[in-house]
Amino acid sequence: MDGQEMSFWEHLDVLRGVLVKMAIVVVVLAIGLFAAMPTIFDGVILAPCQGDFALYRLFARVTAAIPGLPVFSTEGFHVELINIQLASQFFIHMSTSFYLALVLSFPVLVYLLWTFVAPALYAHERRGVRTAFVLGNVMFFLGVAVGYFVVFPITLRFLADYHVSALVPNQISLDSYMDTFMMLLFVMGLVFELPLLSWLLGSLGVLHREFFGRYRRHAVVALLVLAAFITPTGDPFTLTIVFLPIYLLYEFSALLVKPAPAADCEE
Repeated sequence: MDGQEMSFWEHLDVLRGVLVKMAIVVVVLAIGLFAAMPTIFDGVILAPCQGDFALYRLFARVTAAIPGLPVFSTEGFHVELINIQLASQFFIHMSTSFYLALVLSFPVLVYLLWTFVAPALYAHERRGVRTAFVLGNVMFFLGVAVGYFVVFPITLRFLADYHVSALVPNQISLDSYMDTFMMLLFVMGLVFELPLLSWLLGSLGVLHREFFGRYRRHAVVALLVLAAFITPTGDPFTLTIVFLPIYLLYEFSALLVKPAPAADCEE
């Protein structure tokens, strides 16, 4: 705990230096993303709007190979976005560059904060924080990937083709598309932090592995409701695609938590 040798003002000066470095990382990355944003939009953000998106092709192959399932078609699907506000495209260009810079630089930002906090921690505390850092980052980006490649395309495909009446065509605004895109990716990133939260609660003695076995049936129902909410479609195939990763998170969380002490189990 070397930090005890520093005064309050010295700590403040070190923290200011760390915050300046964090701001520089975000700004530099945001500028680079701003310059590359047209390519990112066409090749990444708007890719689910096309019928040849990777998930759609996968669904088409799987449904064609399994008898009894309705065939998933990739032909003719295309989402045309419109802009209805004068400054929307410019502000979305800027905001998307900033948010993506925050997401992509998140491990670097946390590491910079770690360099400030680490001297004040004991050795065993540092090991615990390192584990949480690695697990948290891996799971967050895995959740974002599942949101991008699975959850958002399924949601987009369903909602873009849904009509309350044939007389009401869908005209999807750029703002609506980006709000849904960012929200689902962020939510899935947070959902995938469940193992980290379970591990932390287990380390504190608040949560034990027996909890997951006792409430597994309740969790299955709750997770099915969550999957149905995330993907509002009656197709059991797409519902299962969303449910399985979330349920596997539940089981993975159980593996990260220690069993209850023998005395507690006997009670």
